[in-house]
Amino acid sequence: MPLTNEDQKIARRSLDLPQASPSLNGPFFWLSAFYIVYCTRPEDWIPGLAYIPLAKITGVFALLALLSSIGRTQRKFRDLPRESNYLLAMIGMLFLSALLSPVWKGGALTSTLDFAKVWIVWILTFMLVTNFVRLRRVIYIQSVSVAVISVVSLVFARNQPRLEGLLGGIYSNSNDLAFAIVLTLPFALAFLLTTKRIFIRLCWSATILMMTLTLLKTASRAGFISLMISGVVCLWYFGVKGRRLYLLVTSVFVLVILLAVAGGPVVDRIFAIGGNVSTKEEARAYGSYQERKYLIDKSIEGIMRYPILGVGVRNFETYSGVWKDVHVTYLQIAVEGGLPSLILYLLFLGSAFSNLRKLRRRQDLDGSTRLFVDALQSSLIGFVVGAMFAPVAYQFFPYFTVAYTAALLATTQENEPASEPSLSVRPWRLRLDAGFPAKRNRVTRST
Repeated sequence: MPLTNEDQKIARRSLDLPQASPSLNGPFFWLSAFYIVYCTRPEDWIPGLAYIPLAKITGVFALLALLSSIGRTQRKFRDLPRESNYLLAMIGMLFLSALLSPVWKGGALTSTLDFAKVWIVWILTFMLVTNFVRLRRVIYIQSVSVAVISVVSLVFARNQPRLEGLLGGIYSNSNDLAFAIVLTLPFALAFLLTTKRIFIRLCWSATILMMTLTLLKTASRAGFISLMISGVVCLWYFGVKGRRLYLLVTSVFVLVILLAVAGGPVVDRIFAIGGNVSTKEEARAYGSYQERKYLIDKSIEGIMRYPILGVGVRNFETYSGVWKDVHVTYLQIAVEGGLPSLILYLLFLGSAFSNLRKLRRRQDLDGSTRLFVDALQSSLIGFVVGAMFAPVAYQFFPYFTVAYTAALLATTQENEPASEPSLSVRPWRLRLDAGFPAKRNRVTRST
């Protein structure tokens, strides 16, 4: 589903922005390539690609291209927003935690190095996404990529009742796959609403259906809760405030149908929390619930024991004794990186909501731009709520979303018209002031 000329015209008209500098075309190409590689993970499902470090190659080329363009870029490093400093400080705390880890220094350091790449991608996104056309393109890449992964997961699943462990990397865990879909669904809906071509609308509608079906097939309780929260926010902004009431009826109808077709496992897992189990899968779900309660208690114990630096990234699995993560993102950050890391993480996420509030107050945004502001808001709210039920602290998708808010806010601020001089003073007085600067005060008082 390539971007149509119509969509690009809408994007350019949304802020009437000038085209980005040609010197950034190369770096932006490699940044786009990184997004494609990270979001589609082709090495996990295309034979032979597992031996090629595609993410590292595209990331390095994007960074080198940007460094070669220093001095010609529209934004400078001094223009970086505060959320980039929060993220960098958090990564610094995680490195310190790894070096002083009471559990496993080497493993924590390796995991922190792997996660630290997100800061480079974050900086590249902010520096290179300098207009709304490029922002739409990056979000488009993420949306289509997650849709492709959804289809691949369904194909690989065959008759498997739950999508779990089918792919490698970030999609190996059902919760991670579900969260990637939840964070992306609002963007797909925004693309659907900003195009007028029937065929493209049908494509995006099929994409949304496929992604929702895949999410239900993961049977992730955290993913389902996030879907409900993000969906309600989407319908409030897009349906109620946007006066598209047909979205409310259509969404409820489609969700009921999908739950009837593929929602059995996730519904059973939710009701199994009460302890009433009758099948092997329900017993497994109830055991998972009890295990998560134990992990929460164990993480609180670890926080109290190591409150400043924690036990190190990915070391809680060893510390817990059951080789599982605590299924609360905020506890995961606190127990592995310490309370200072948690504070920085919350400040980082809070900055994204601050960016969106500033964007909402603007009066110069057209309907297309406001739709994506609403989509970003829905995506973030779904994440911060769902993060209370899943260990997704080191998944890159929420960091991408925060970068999108920062890039969009910077773009709108850069496009603000220069303030004109006040014309409240009479023209003849301005001429006197310009001709006789030494007597300006006397003339002013006489008027």
